[in-house]
Amino acid sequence: MNDNLQSILLIEDGEEDFEALTRALAKVGIHNPLFRFSHGESALDFLRGRGRYFKPGSTSRPSLVLLDLNLPNADGRHVLSEIKSNPQLKSIPVIVLTGSRSPADIEYCYRAGANSYLLKPPTIEGFVEIFRHLKSYWFDLVLLPTPEAGATDR
Repeated sequence: MNDNLQSILLIEDGEEDFEALTRALAKVGIHNPLFRFSHGESALDFLRGRGRYFKPGSTSRPSLVLLDLNLPNADGRHVLSEIKSNPQLKSIPVIVLTGSRSPADIEYCYRAGANSYLLKPPTIEGFVEIFRHLKSYWFDLVLLPTPEAGATDR
C-alpha cells in the first residue's frame, strides 16, 4: 500500500494520542496521507462529501479508518455503524483503536462490522509496536479497496 499512498482517516479527539499515533506511524515508515478528525460528525461529513467537504464529482474515501470510540458529539460507535451501514463506505476497513476494554464495546464493534479492535497502549513505544504489526498486516499483506471502487459499490 505504501507505494500507492492510499489515505488513512484517523478519528481521534485526544491531542496526546494523536501526537503519539503520528509519531508512531512515521517511525514505522507509514507515510500515507492522513486525514484527522476529532469529532465523529465531521468525519462522517468528510466521508459522505457533505457540507464543507462537498465537491461535485469527487470522493473523500480513505483506504483505512482508525477510529477512537470516545468522541464528542457522534461517538465512535455511531460513526462505525454509519460507515458499515452505508453501501458506498462499508468496504472500508475500520480499525477501532481505543482505551475501552469493555466487553460490551468489543462485542458491539465487531457486530457493527469493525475489522479489528485494538487497545491504545500507554506509551509511544506501545504505539510503535502496534503500528509495526498494523503496517505488516494492513499495508504490506492485505489488498485494500481503492477510492474508485467505493464509487461503484452497490
